[in-house]
Amino acid sequence: MSRAPRAVLARRDWGSDESGTSILHVDMDAFFASVELVRRPALRGLPVIVGGGPRGVVLASTYEARAFGVHSAMPMATAIRACPQAVVIPPTHGIYHEVSRGVMDLLGSVTALVEQVSIDEAFLDVSGARRRMGPPTVIAEHIRTQVRSRFGVTCSVGVAASKLVAKLGSSHAKPDGMMLVPKAATVDFMRALPVGALWGVGERTEQVLARWGVRTVAELADLDVTTLQQIVGKAHGAHLHDLAWGRDPRPVSPGHQEKSIGAEETFDTDVADADVVETKTLELADRCAARLRRAGVVGRTVSIKVRTSDFRTLNRSHTLVTPTDVGREVFLVARALLAGVDLRGLPVRLVGVRVEGLSRADVTACQPTLEEAVAGPGRRDAERAVDEVRARFGRSAIGPGAVLAVGKQDRSTTTFAPVELS
Repeated sequence: MSRAPRAVLARRDWGSDESGTSILHVDMDAFFASVELVRRPALRGLPVIVGGGPRGVVLASTYEARAFGVHSAMPMATAIRACPQAVVIPPTHGIYHEVSRGVMDLLGSVTALVEQVSIDEAFLDVSGARRRMGPPTVIAEHIRTQVRSRFGVTCSVGVAASKLVAKLGSSHAKPDGMMLVPKAATVDFMRALPVGALWGVGERTEQVLARWGVRTVAELADLDVTTLQQIVGKAHGAHLHDLAWGRDPRPVSPGHQEKSIGAEETFDTDVADADVVETKTLELADRCAARLRRAGVVGRTVSIKVRTSDFRTLNRSHTLVTPTDVGREVFLVARALLAGVDLRGLPVRLVGVRVEGLSRADVTACQPTLEEAVAGPGRRDAERAVDEVRARFGRSAIGPGAVLAVGKQDRSTTTFAPVELS
């Protein structure tokens, strides 16, 4: 779900000409919270927050909770202070992925040109579906109706000539709405927006632009491109100038692949025991590897994130010679990285594991580990067998320790590339 700034002036009828508007952006409304309300209909109309413990962050919230200032990624403690009457629900990720797969299958029945960009949003190019299903707005209404009737949740859809404008359109259509931005109205629509609505304008860039008196997309578009490049950099300036004029030639790319897969967890209380942190790292590595196998990809770079009690965040990474989807390998690399982090004697608040540099497993040559070369592919096959057991009986059926069976003296058989820690 987009949290980009919205503008009242942009929430209007921009016309009905659909020629050239073949791009749709479908964005689920408060997705995780909406899925939970399907399971708990008695909570409809109440402020609901989906998130972890008091030291975690908000995963999603209903619009009733957002009215109190609650938003995703907000610390749970802050959210509860802002909305103490909220009903807090722990996340159930398996159900979210199940509903997401169903929605994406529905979108795939509309057109083969579907680019999923997250668990709850996707771009579609419906130019080839118009003859069969009608104009883009009719297709958008069909999608919205089917999502509601099949899954009990709602979505908002932006219809435009480009991905950028379609995404901004869905954001301004929320909740449970649709916005058409005709091709001829693209520039006028963009000029009605705050500069923070543009992709690539984060909080820091927004502050820099504000010091130059640039607070709207219109002011940025009217700024000389050379001056803009001097403010934010040559490439970034040229890119923002194009976006301000609605120029976004990127096509919808089916089969869009995640760039990384990771998992992290905030401890309920700060942890000073290194064994406890290592055990959690083991669990996170197991979760990452299972997601890699489920996605049919392998990763070349393992990275960790550690946040100490003073909120200092440390990141370390190591690139492997051969990519992997084996949990034991991921853990052993993560453990080695963890051992090299200087915590300054402080306890740990959060730990995370991430695998990057992904490629399709079926076309990537993976050199066998020494263990596999001697004893056969037992480790990888064993972890895949565990995936099947968990799919049938739940993740808790087999713990990560049993899966990886890693003792204190184990050492990774994966060869490290001579890459500096970053």
